[in-house]
Amino acid sequence: MPVAPSALEEVEFFRLLGGEDRRALAEVVDLVRLDPQQTLFRAGDPGESLYLVRAGEVELSISDNVGQKITLDTARAGDFFGEIALLDSGPRTATAVALAETELFELDRDDLLLLFGRRPDAALHMLAAMGRMTRKADQLLRTRVSRNVNEEVEERLTPLQRISDWLAWFSGSMTFLLIHAVWFAAWVSLNTLLAPLLFPGGAFDPFPFGLLTMVVSLEAIFLSCFVLISANRQAEKDKVRADIEYEVNIKAEMEVAHLHEKTDHLHGEMLRRFGELEKLLARRAEGGKV
Repeated sequence: MPVAPSALEEVEFFRLLGGEDRRALAEVVDLVRLDPQQTLFRAGDPGESLYLVRAGEVELSISDNVGQKITLDTARAGDFFGEIALLDSGPRTATAVALAETELFELDRDDLLLLFGRRPDAALHMLAAMGRMTRKADQLLRTRVSRNVNEEVEERLTPLQRISDWLAWFSGSMTFLLIHAVWFAAWVSLNTLLAPLLFPGGAFDPFPFGLLTMVVSLEAIFLSCFVLISANRQAEKDKVRADIEYEVNIKAEMEVAHLHEKTDHLHGEMLRRFGELEKLLARRAEGGKV
């Protein structure tokens, strides 16, 4: 569909072009309209055009080796996509689907050369956009592998949570038990057996040891709070672990299904070839009889 020169002014990519340059480009640029959920192209299709979004949104996605959809980017008004297949004349590397009613400007290789000739800095904008896409792809590669639950939770720990984890661990150790056993024994001994010798004025915490009871009670309150904080974090960690295990199970299930498809394909191919061999042997047997 032809494009009016005034329509090119709406896109920043063409805004710095002069009026004559825009008119020359408008004669060769095509306008493409897409309905919601309409597919513009699929990964693997031959690529001959670059698209600039005039209005609407286009989702760019790929599928990994187990069939899961990975969204690379969402192109909005002013963005462009499809430049890789245009530049290297290779197949499309992603699938483009319109998320809403969308209007696109379509440029082929000759249109692009005309644009670069009229506005050389447009090539730098295209290289910058390709660099952003490469960074996003690198980030996806880092995050798509199976995650380590300990690393996932460790990255979000606050100092209080670290202290709570250490206290919860220490309070359940033999060292903690021995320290308290020695402490209680010394306290009781100082206030009963050794009090007449060491404290002429009387024991500082006589039986029934009210001060010791208060200290131990306060310790129990604080320890219980720290243990609960650690337990809540452990519950969060278990939730992350469950999510990761679910993702791994889904990947494994899809991989098994993919292997089944390959096996069925090999089985069908073997049956087809065996059938051809049987026909060939039958024809040779008939030829030998004749």
